[in-house]
Parts: sequence; structure tokens; C-alpha cells
Amino acid sequence: MIKKPWRRTALRAVPLFGTAAVLALLATPLSPAAAAQESGSGAPAARGANLPEGLSASAPLTDAQRADLLGVARDTWSFYKTDIDPHTNLPMDNIGPGTTLGTYTSAANIGVYLDAVVSAGDLKLVTRPEERRLISSLLTSVSTLKSSHGFLLQWYDTTNGHAIMNPGQADCTTQPTPQRDNCSFLSAVDNGWYATGLMVARSALPELRSQIDPLLGAMDFSIFYDNRAQTNCNTNPAVGNQPTGQMYGGYYAGQGPADYHNGAIYSDPRIAMYAGMGLHQMPGDVWWRTWRTLPPKQCPTDPDFSWQGQWPVAGYWQTIKDPQSGKPFNVWEGHYTYPGTSTTFIPTWGGGMFEALMANEIVPETSWGKTGFGLADVRAAQVQQKYATEQLHFPVWGLSPSSTADDTGNYGGFGATGQTFPAGQAIAQCPGCATETTVTPHASFLALSVTPQEAFTNIQKLRTLYPGIYSSDGGFYDAVAPATGSVGHRRLVLDQSMIMTALDNALAGNALRKHFAADPASWAAHAYLSAETMSIQ
Repeated sequence: MIKKPWRRTALRAVPLFGTAAVLALLATPLSPAAAAQESGSGAPAARGANLPEGLSASAPLTDAQRADLLGVARDTWSFYKTDIDPHTNLPMDNIGPGTTLGTYTSAANIGVYLDAVVSAGDLKLVTRPEERRLISSLLTSVSTLKSSHGFLLQWYDTTNGHAIMNPGQADCTTQPTPQRDNCSFLSAVDNGWYATGLMVARSALPELRSQIDPLLGAMDFSIFYDNRAQTNCNTNPAVGNQPTGQMYGGYYAGQGPADYHNGAIYSDPRIAMYAGMGLHQMPGDVWWRTWRTLPPKQCPTDPDFSWQGQWPVAGYWQTIKDPQSGKPFNVWEGHYTYPGTSTTFIPTWGGGMFEALMANEIVPETSWGKTGFGLADVRAAQVQQKYATEQLHFPVWGLSPSSTADDTGNYGGFGATGQTFPAGQAIAQCPGCATETTVTPHASFLALSVTPQEAFTNIQKLRTLYPGIYSSDGGFYDAVAPATGSVGHRRLVLDQSMIMTALDNALAGNALRKHFAADPASWAAHAYLSAETMSIQ
């Protein structure tokens, strides 16, 4: 049986599956002409198709709305003036409540901060020399951090750059013998954000390639790939019924891979697959062997996934030829259906908005995957909107992991999982893996690229209904409980950076996606996104 707990990597909870790892497969890079196909137009053809009841095709932002959002970007950017630790130039994990500083950081925080600085440059909130200075000073510090296989460890103290076990815990230099803990753990998803942040930065600022290329060149994503023998089943009985061909959730330096896989592809760990394939360090197997929804049995030894949010799962098996190797893969193109409607969608693991949409702020899924993940991104936003307003009866929507809506400084796993629906009709794969009490502003900004009018209206409602959620010295605070109006006065560099990148794409013609699309490593995302037609058509 494949395990179903969650592991917290940096700030996020990601799905875990069961129990290493070397295979590099070369492929022809995407041509400049193909990269130029990223027009920044989103997925207009998909927006009007098979919409949930009560939703219509979303019009582009007006000039007045764009001006308002530029003001939000300016206020959000002011957060970083305080967030960057002056001792190391590393981004601190969080600020607040009050003057509390989270003086620790992670690979994901560093990666998304790179994206945020590039976004500030695109939006003319900083000059080109200042953009270059901020990134260069960060990279100088990053190059001194303890790493392995080119990847960053789980946590660092921003005051001195030392690896630490966990926030507020021991310096890892006190641990004489490596153990399977955070002093040696390399997170696949967090380092995926780190790698793509470097790719975006070297495309936006090619004059910094001398600093960036050595960092990317040291990375070896093959350590995250489970290259053990595959079978025609969902799992391999010979290795404990594990889903071989998938990506491990991480790797313990000097010890080996983590004992679980990132088995659900429609969640943020897919960013590491884009990076690993793009750098020619993971084969296409990892894309096709990872599940859209948990599949029905193909063999008697396969795990029973009838516990998932909807069962039986609609869909079909489809043979897809890998764009690199030509090898055929039997892919379960499953989907869920929103209860009481004909709307089909790909569920995330825990119903969180950033699981679905965060990757699309870097990788142009809505342009390159219009019949697959791009359409799934549109549906994910629509389902979230419908569920929060009609089932939870919230005046605002946007459930995604974030700070708690109080001043405890805690963090929670929030998502639209479908707990108000009968058993077997949930809208997340793991309906018990999140709570449905808290809305976070970053979710609205992630939706700007797929449902712009609905997203803008929600952003305005958040400010109107809960005036304490916003201030000019940092923009939105991280969370509100719609049932009580309670606000968590805390800002996370992860979530603020999602807002910055979303605003860059919304206001600067998808500039951030274009930076990624222009990088040589983007070839894999283009090839794999365009190769698939999902069953949600």
C-alpha cells in the first residue's frame, strides 16, 4: 500500500507516496522560434469551454484595473525592503506579526525571491542596475551556502548562512554524523523553484550568467528520479509495490533518496520535473508515470485507490509516445466532476490553489498545454470560485496553504477539498488533508492569468470587506477567516513572491513566462505540455 501522509517541505505541504536514481537522457533543445510561441495571451480558447454554472468567459483586465494592480505591486514590493537580511542578502521566510522576523530561509524562498526581483524590474519598480545588484548580491551569498549535488538543504539561518535543522533549532554543524533529517535533506520541489528562479534570472539578466551558470551546472536532478525497473502495472511488486519511474520527494545527501514519491502530478512538485527534464537529467518517464488522478488497478498487486476523493474515477487509459524516446506509455487520463454539474477538472492533492496554479506563473502552461495542463489550470480556478462561494457561502474565495488567520504566526494546510459534499464526491484527491476555513490573497493573484475579471473582483472584495488585510508598507497580509473576519498579520516571502510574479505576468505581457520560455531549459516543458490531451476536454 502506498502511504498517504503529507511532508512539509519549506512552507508547503506536498503529497507523499511510498519509497534511486540516475538517468540522463539528452534531447534537442527548443528552437528560438518555438520559444517565441509563448505570446502571453493565456488560454482564451479554453476559457469559455465547459464552464461551471454561474461562470462565463472572463474578459481581459481594463486599463483602470491594471493601474490599480500596479499600485498593489508597488506596495507589495516594499515588503522586500525589510525582508532581506542585511547580514547575508538572503530573503527571510516571513515578517510578522508586528516586528517578528522569520530569520530562516529555504531553496524555494530563494528561487521565488529571484522571480520577484525580476518581476520588479519588468514592472519598472526598480532600475536595471538595482535589479542586477539585488540578484548578484543574493547569488554571491548563495554560492557560499552548504549544498550537495548542486542543491540547497532544507533550512538556513539568514543571519549567518548556516544550515539548520528547522527554524529555531540546532545549527547543523553540531551534528557530527549525517542522518536522515533536515540537515541533509534536499527537497525536490523546493530545489525545483530554486532552479527555475535561476533560469528566469539568467534569461532576464544575461550579464549575470557567469554567476548563474555554475549554480545550474552543478545540479543533478537525476538523484530525484526513481530509475528502478518499471512494469505494466501501476507499481512494481518486486520493489515493495512502489511506483517506479516517478520522482522521489527528496534526497538525503550522502545517504540516498527519500522513501516517498511525489505521485500526484497536478501539484507544485511538477516544477522540479520541468527543471529536471529541461536540464537533460530526468527522462520523460517521470512525466507519464506520475498520476493525473490516482489510477484504477491494472494488476492485482496494484494499490487500491478507492479511498480518494471521487470513486470510481472517470477517464480512460491513453497510449502516449514520449517526445524524446518515442517509448509508449499507458497513461490514466482521469478526472473528477464537480458534483451536480458536467464540469470536469483535474484535482489537486489537497485542494490548494498554489498546487494547481503556481507553476503556471513560471511555465506557460496555458499557452503550451491548451488541451492539457493549461485547461486544467482554468478549471482549477473556476472550481475554487464556485465551491467557496456556493458551498462554503464565503463572500470571497481562494483557499490555499498559508499562515493562519490570527497572530499566532502559525501555518496551515488550507484548500477547497469538498468536505460539504457527500462521501465519494470530494473535489480534492485527499479530502481530509486540508481545512476549509481560511482564504489567502495569493490565490486570487494566481488566478489573474486564467480568470482575470473574477480574480480582480475578489482582490477588491478582500480589501473592501477586510480592510485590515492590506497596508501600503507590504501589500496584503497572508490570510483571513471569512466566517469571522479575523486576519493573520503576517507576510511570507513565498506568498508575496507569488503575488509579484502573477502581477508581472498580468501587467507586463506575461514577461516572467517569456523569460522562462527563452531559457534553453524550457524545451522540455513545451514538448511535454503540447503532447497531451486530457480527458477534461
